[in-house]
Amino acid sequence: MRVNKITWDKIGRVTEPGRYRCFFGYLTVTSEDIEVWSRYPDATFTLIAKISTDRSAGEDYRLGAFDIGDPQGRRTT
Repeated sequence: MRVNKITWDKIGRVTEPGRYRCFFGYLTVTSEDIEVWSRYPDATFTLIAKISTDRSAGEDYRLGAFDIGDPQGRRTT
């Protein structure tokens, strides 16, 4: 199973909650997601596909678990 991840930079550093058109479909971003990115700009979120009965709307995703990496900016091996 392939897990897709996304960063704030990849969606244009959005600052408002909402549904955004992205290169992979549509992404719903919440105020909580933006709060995480505001505190940890390099955080990476897992994309979670939303179940939709309307196939004409395209792929729809929300953000799931996130990884903030090393908050001190140290590289890990």
